[in-house]
Amino acid sequence: MNRGPLRVVLADDHPVVRDGLSALLSSVPGIEVVAAVGSGREAVRAAVTEAPDVVVLDVQMPDTDGVTAATEVLRAAPSVAVLMLTMFDDDDTVFAAMRAGAHGYLLKGATQQEIVRGIHAVAAGEAIFGPGVARRVLGLVGGPERSAEPFPELTRRERQVLELLAAGRTTTAVGAELGLAPKTVTNHASAVFAKLGVGGRAEAVARARRAGLGGPGGGRTGGHPGGQA
Repeated sequence: MNRGPLRVVLADDHPVVRDGLSALLSSVPGIEVVAAVGSGREAVRAAVTEAPDVVVLDVQMPDTDGVTAATEVLRAAPSVAVLMLTMFDDDDTVFAAMRAGAHGYLLKGATQQEIVRGIHAVAAGEAIFGPGVARRVLGLVGGPERSAEPFPELTRRERQVLELLAAGRTTTAVGAELGLAPKTVTNHASAVFAKLGVGGRAEAVARARRAGLGGPGGGRTGGHPGGQA
């Protein structure tokens, strides 16, 4: 279907990793790295301006995390395939990436051949997962209890933040209860707003409460000490 080399955008906030991966892929016949960027926001922009076949995303990046970036890439450029390449292999992150529309999920310990194969696979419309991740995906697909959770696109930490916000906690109080800096809470909240497609805290809280989170007593998380900061 693609007559020329596969056009690839790389997004990773670590310059050494990004430059090394760019050099590695640029040496492979049939692959052209058209942009190598350091944030999720830049990845979304490059997905539109560079018209790549594949965007390779890390999960943890500044401005916009990889899972949110995947959602925005596929909204802005539906024909682009997304391959996650990251160190994170926990169930919440894998599941969130799948919900965001990622076509593949590889860990950074993958070999050059595995990464190249992954890029070609997602470009061809196939799904590809690293060996350990594949087992998790099968478990996630077969897990009945997870489908009952509201907002499955959120990571566990993001859901905790949303629940506490819905329970009326301030940013400072959320941080105190979860052992996080207020800035980190704000970053998690911003990711929640982006994934839920809401304009801010009030709308997110309203949606969370409609879904049964928060409310009197602190919602489903249970065991949270009450009170505001």
